Amino acid sequence: MFSSIVSGAVYGVHSYLLHIETDISDGLPMFTMVGFVSAQVREAGERVRVAMHNTGIHLPPKRITVNFTPADIPKREMIADLPVAVGIMAAMGLLDQEAVKGVFIAGGLSLDGEVTPVRGILPMVLEAKEQGMRVFLLPRKNVKEGAAVRGIRAIGVTTLEEVLHYLRLPNVERDAFLPPEKEPALTGEGEREQKLLADFGDVCGQDGVKRALEIAAAGFHNILMIGPPGSGKSMLAKCLPGILPELTYEERLEVSSIYSIAGELPEGEPLVRERPFVAPHHSITQQALVGGGSYPRPGAISLAHRGVLFLDELPEFGRENLNLLRQPLEEQKIVIARNSGTYEFPAKCMVVGAANPCPCGYFPEDRCSCTKAQIQNYQSKVPGPILDRFDLCADAPRVPVGELLGRRSGERSDAVRKRVEAAQERQDFRYREEKILFNGEMNAAQTEKYCVLGRSEKKFVKEVFRRMDLSARAFHRILRVARTIADLEGTEEILEDHLAEAVGYRSADRGKEGDLK
Repeated sequence: MFSSIVSGAVYGVHSYLLHIETDISDGLPMFTMVGFVSAQVREAGERVRVAMHNTGIHLPPKRITVNFTPADIPKREMIADLPVAVGIMAAMGLLDQEAVKGVFIAGGLSLDGEVTPVRGILPMVLEAKEQGMRVFLLPRKNVKEGAAVRGIRAIGVTTLEEVLHYLRLPNVERDAFLPPEKEPALTGEGEREQKLLADFGDVCGQDGVKRALEIAAAGFHNILMIGPPGSGKSMLAKCLPGILPELTYEERLEVSSIYSIAGELPEGEPLVRERPFVAPHHSITQQALVGGGSYPRPGAISLAHRGVLFLDELPEFGRENLNLLRQPLEEQKIVIARNSGTYEFPAKCMVVGAANPCPCGYFPEDRCSCTKAQIQNYQSKVPGPILDRFDLCADAPRVPVGELLGRRSGERSDAVRKRVEAAQERQDFRYREEKILFNGEMNAAQTEKYCVLGRSEKKFVKEVFRRMDLSARAFHRILRVARTIADLEGTEEILEDHLAEAVGYRSADRGKEGDLK
């Protein structure tokens, strides 16, 4: 007999429907899996056989052939035990084919018949919903993740025996036996405040850097902070998640899909509810930073999608690692080519860098003990093209002791966030016909369209371009930052003052290429 089950699989960060066809026929008893499957996937045959045996279902002494389609996509690191078992039961006649029609089934199996969770449930459910599926039979530990997608019925199962009983029931009786999981409630604002890494009000001084971070948050711009050790650069970076706009439902699904595939969804949480803050150590490998491997998985850059990627001690990451940021910073995606195919990972993150001006960190103060050669060698660790891709560069000077002793409470993050959200609402309305959300995501054509300058503003920009010898990339980034400054002030026109402030944040362009000061 023949049966067909609909399941899902992940390729990179994208999902596709997986059709599992099972045929049981006369012949020499054997269990065969075909369809570009790896040895790891073939192991499922023995797990399924033992799990069914321990559930009280004995396989017939016949030829069992399981086919995975589409056959042109390699099946690696995939667990499809449960849909294979259901397909065999349907082919054996224990289930009617109509009972599984229109039902998406995913999950693994332990040897005692328990249904085990799998990675990537969220992107699988999203893709299946796009293809018209509405009923999903999922592992109990994955069911909340699947139920986060609106407009579907997610059923959680714990054992193979429970699956068999559920599918044997008429459709009208199934919900009474295993009711579908309800869509999880979204986190409230009060709960968000308890999860903040740091608050602007806790940082003494550094008003100039705070202003630059506010602009960066409002337009989702990349920013570099340069200053001596102990000036508060790391703490200021940790304040960023608290002033960024909340994730929309669509953004939560985007981010959560990546974390689902990476197996890093928060314990007990079906969705990532806060913008990610990823701060890798400077000893991170290239593969861990951008993703990859024999079976490519998301790296730190993709895990920071729609959030913050904080690179503390930027020069210590090394030129090779930093050069890997060129494509993500420009195209907001990472493309990895392997013999098995090409994988694309999203990388729409705000890159925040922090660096010292020299090895000891105190240049140009008198206490700096570095030689000129040491300073040049240290600063050259950050390639010029990478510096050029930072929209803002802010100096973080040492905070005077008098200001520390006479400390007064600064502006809290929630007040800053209100201004950032107001600016983001203006951008949301402006780009309603575009596929972008923030000013920092504009390409060259969109920059020319939405950053229109008056006569005096054009004259000002021409003079700045001539004096600073800017690249075309730097010119467009100045316009985008000026657009964000105008949005923060609630005006649609970009004025000369906005441009002047944006130019002031191009301090990395004042020296030679590769200089941090």
